[in-house]
Amino acid sequence: MELKIPPPVTSGSLTFKVNRREPELVSPAKPTPRELKLLSDIDDQEGLRFHIPSIFFYGNNPNAYSDPVALIRRALAETLVYYYPLAGRLREGPNRKLAVDCTGQGVLFIEADADVTLAEFEKKDALRPPFPCFGELLFDVEGSSEVLNSPLILIQVTRLKCGGFIFGIRLNHVMADAGGLSLFIKTIGEFARGCHAPTIPPTWERHLLSARVPPRVTQTHREYDEPATAETEPATGDGETLVSKSFFFGGAEMSAIRRLLSPDIANSSTGIETLTAFLWRHRTAALRPDPNKEMRVIFIVNARPKLKNPTLPRGYYGNAFAFPVAIATARDLAEKSLEFALRLVKEAKASVTEEYMRSLADLMVAKGRPAFSTDGAYLISDVRNFADINLGVWGKPVYGGIGTAGVVDFPGSSFYVSAENRKGERGILVPVCLPEKAMQRFVEELEGVFNGQSVVSSTGGNKSHGKLIVSCL
Repeated sequence: MELKIPPPVTSGSLTFKVNRREPELVSPAKPTPRELKLLSDIDDQEGLRFHIPSIFFYGNNPNAYSDPVALIRRALAETLVYYYPLAGRLREGPNRKLAVDCTGQGVLFIEADADVTLAEFEKKDALRPPFPCFGELLFDVEGSSEVLNSPLILIQVTRLKCGGFIFGIRLNHVMADAGGLSLFIKTIGEFARGCHAPTIPPTWERHLLSARVPPRVTQTHREYDEPATAETEPATGDGETLVSKSFFFGGAEMSAIRRLLSPDIANSSTGIETLTAFLWRHRTAALRPDPNKEMRVIFIVNARPKLKNPTLPRGYYGNAFAFPVAIATARDLAEKSLEFALRLVKEAKASVTEEYMRSLADLMVAKGRPAFSTDGAYLISDVRNFADINLGVWGKPVYGGIGTAGVVDFPGSSFYVSAENRKGERGILVPVCLPEKAMQRFVEELEGVFNGQSVVSSTGGNKSHGKLIVSCL
């Protein structure tokens, strides 16, 4: 039975209709074990108890004779035989400990059609987050976004008129991180190509990131600071209309940012470290918080390379990252150079060691699985690996990443997405969500830097870089 056809969806100047069929449950293709599997103490922290959506656009492959919906549905069922915990439901035990009841009930799946082509998305410059049509391309089935006792994954495959399709997926974050989700989708792609088993077999092994007995919090974890009780001026423009835009940082933009730095630190810092410090500094300036307000940048650090005793198996798909935080007052960020912010970012990133991760797991148990502090915070996650997700015969996506800026009730987050600009140059696309007036100032901040006129007071920001307009999509 088909759902009622909704009114046309508008994405920028692009208008189209989406016709969805009734949601269904896709279960593992073969019987799977019925058991209760504990999550790790990194998995079940409060800050991951939400469903996070992603979206992938795939072009038409004339050699793909199968219907993408039918093929992906079948490949999904085969994938769930190996990833069978994802077909279960979450339960909460004593001390808020989460476990998966491996019921085999399945994941939610929606078949849909849209009367639009991929070329129309590209022509209208609508292949960028935030997608105003996102809710139609990954429909929020009523009751499906609860943390407990709900499907852990929602997938919608939307056929396009050109033969391409859109693959939307929403995951309960406690089950996997970006690396784990990539493994899962790549396995669907392998089965869609006719493989009989995953190239990288998934591994549960969540006990490898469980707390020690007794817990020993040996590191400083300021990302979990308790909220201040005193009244403070909000740093997010509370009450204003929120606006989302995407900003492209290619070679020219990154070169302009590096010229704000001394050669030594510019050459010893990664592009991601540099961009993170830059965005933190100029976003703070755009918000205009109280000068004494502590501003934070929280960025996801993959801990897999840090863990040696023991190492995590290659197929481990649980959460294996930390939220290190850099902290400075708004005044210091404004008055000191970009180098000041960058050094803080590098120090926070370097703090993530194996002992840091063990201490973090212990903190979760000792303090009741707290959420990270969002007061004055800007969270950044790197999901550029989504651009490499090969989904069977259709290859890599034309766009693969996040569909919106911000997550759930926390608009102060951005994601680094790998993308191309109109010239075919690959760079980093960053969706940003800010109050309307702050967004205007943020655009001005970036244009000031790229046009050689530093808006933020900076000892290193007064050099002329020539004319370069920021790409705001």
